[in-house]
Amino acid sequence: QVQLVESGGGLVQPGGSLRLSCAASGSIFSIFHMGWYRQAPGKQRELVAHITSGGTTTYADSVKGRFTITRDNAKNTVYLQMNSLKPEDTAVYYCYAVISPRTPQGRGVPSNYWGQGTQVTVSS
Repeated sequence: QVQLVESGGGLVQPGGSLRLSCAASGSIFSIFHMGWYRQAPGKQRELVAHITSGGTTTYADSVKGRFTITRDNAKNTVYLQMNSLKPEDTAVYYCYAVISPRTPQGRGVPSNYWGQGTQVTVSS
């Protein structure tokens, strides 16, 4: 079974920084895309940042220049470095990954997997 476990959320003052981590574990054959979504109270979940297996990145306009997504393929981990945080960045952040699980037959069908979510609060 594949799991994504997030860490690194918390309370930070405006202008501060946080680093989120998300580690995939379990029976994994390969990992394709990875990324982060967020959902603020009363709002729809939105894509924050995305990274392909080759390292190509995409960002929401609202976080460009402030957030950086990276991944460590050896550790099956994706990171989100968040700088110059604003109150409007307050949300629950969810990591996701497209993963082919390892099955007795070999490579399983790629599926979307999600982390449990981590709260990020930006407030003075």
